[in-house]
Parts: sequence; C-alpha cells; structure tokens
Amino acid sequence: MICPNCSTENEAGRKFCTECGGRLSSGCPACGTVNSPTAKFCGECGTSLADAVAAGRSGPPVSGASMPAAGTERRVVSVMFADLVGFTRLAEARDAEDVRDFQDRYFATARTIVERYGGVVEKFIGDAVMAVWGAPVGHEDDPERAVRAALD
Repeated sequence: MICPNCSTENEAGRKFCTECGGRLSSGCPACGTVNSPTAKFCGECGTSLADAVAAGRSGPPVSGASMPAAGTERRVVSVMFADLVGFTRLAEARDAEDVRDFQDRYFATARTIVERYGGVVEKFIGDAVMAVWGAPVGHEDDPERAVRAALD
C-alpha cells in the first residue's frame, strides 16, 4: 500500500506508514470496513468518513486499542442469521410482484417473532434476516431467546 502522505510503499495490511507514521487506511465508524485514507464515504455502507475524521474516530474499537471514547460500551450480543433455502429457484419461477409480496409477508413474520423474543432486526439482506439480542438492552438469557426465535 502506498502512503498518501509521503508515497512510501508499505506492506499490505499495515494501518500506518513505516516512514512518516501517516494513516494508510481508516475503518468506517459504522461498519468497520477498511477504506482508503482519501475516501470521503465508506464503500460498504455509505457513512461519511470525513465526519468520523473530524470527530477523531476511525472505526470501531479493536481489542488492545487505547481506551474507548466516553459513552462507548462493550457488549456481548447474540446474532441470528436466517435465510430461505431454495429462494432463488422459487423467485425465478414466479412473477416479481408475487415474490415481493411473499418476501414482505416473510419479513413481517420474522420481525414479529424476533421482537416477541426481545431482539432487534438489524437488516434484511436479500432473502435473509439478521437480528441481534443484547443491544441496546441485554438480558441474561439473550442466547436462548435468539435460538427460540430462530426455531419459531
């Protein structure tokens, strides 16, 4: 990786230049994706990286990093990821509006079940659902809640 400050070639995976100490890449404050130091927005989620630099943030705290900023908190969370087996084949054989209606009902049902067990749907990805337990509110039995929701 070439340093944008001094043009020194550095080993791949380095975060700081071995010659001038300049940042070689920055992690997105929202999703943690590594972006080039000249990027203005995250290539993965679109978050403004200029705002993060101005605020002095460069990605989520990493183990072994300096003290986290005031107001941050480390949490153990349980994540459920579920998708529909054979969905691509099903979608190819049906009208687009029918597939959309099917997905809308599936997502509504998934959201209802996840919320019933105290989870939060983080996102829908294609035919998949990703939900989290333990943030913003944690319970001792969050892993069990996630499993029960997945089974339902």
